[in-house]
Amino acid sequence: MSLSIPSLMARVSTRSASIIGALLIATLLVGCSAVRLGYNSAPTLAYWWLDSYFDFDGEQSLRIRADLQAVQDWHRKEELPLLIQTLKELQAMAPKPVTPAQVCNTVASLQTRVQVTLERVAPSIGAIAPGLQASQIEQVSREFDKRNKKWREQWLEGTSTERAERRVEQIVDRAESLYGSLEPAQMAIIKNHVQTSSFDGPRNYREMLRRHEDALQVLTTLRTSKPTAAQATAAIRGLLERTLKAPDPAYRQYIDRLTLESCTATAALHNIITSSQRTHLVQALQDYEADARALAAQGAQAPTSQAASSPL
Repeated sequence: MSLSIPSLMARVSTRSASIIGALLIATLLVGCSAVRLGYNSAPTLAYWWLDSYFDFDGEQSLRIRADLQAVQDWHRKEELPLLIQTLKELQAMAPKPVTPAQVCNTVASLQTRVQVTLERVAPSIGAIAPGLQASQIEQVSREFDKRNKKWREQWLEGTSTERAERRVEQIVDRAESLYGSLEPAQMAIIKNHVQTSSFDGPRNYREMLRRHEDALQVLTTLRTSKPTAAQATAAIRGLLERTLKAPDPAYRQYIDRLTLESCTATAALHNIITSSQRTHLVQALQDYEADARALAAQGAQAPTSQAASSPL
């Protein structure tokens, strides 16, 4: 069941706009990597990632650093307790068989928390967007091109067999991080899932290009129209909405179909895990919960004013 946690991260990283999507990785490292240092460094990691796209000037840098720290302070206080509760629920589910519906419900719940976190960043992007230089938007476009090239190499190029093998390897890595080494029957479930999947690489790629074009258009419009802060934030939130929920109904149905297929395969794999794998899974979830509790406690001990002013 807990496969939904890393699977969610992977799905959001491919479905979210490059401008804001990877902030999830920085703000929700706990529960996926369980690395306390990574979570505590999240504002810096997120800043570096954003700066690789925007090449911030001094004033923009100060604003973004401060805002990212504020988002982490909020996340530590408001979202970590919710994540802790989810991890406890997953621990209770771990010893039992699960249904595809249970897996999908957990994924949907986590995706809601993801969207709430991303929405906290919208005012920050909205604040700097009107002041971006043309060269900075060109830098964003170049970074999009780099990402597109990497995506094509991984999911469009090579033979169908090679692409399928890459997908199997990716899924196995995620599963084994929680269950330990997989059994042949479990490997067969994963391979069958990949072979029968509705995944359409070119279709995903076209949607990614649409998102990139949308993002560049929004940034350009904000730069040239000089909107109010409220208008700029609304524009970024609209971009986020179109990113997480594609405007094309047919594409949304396609994503829903992929999600159900993944939930079905996850449930099938979980329901035949061995006793040692179950122990491995419960221990992993307990470790994630311990990390989340420790991180939440750090926030309770730190003075609010100091945390808010620290640029990390």
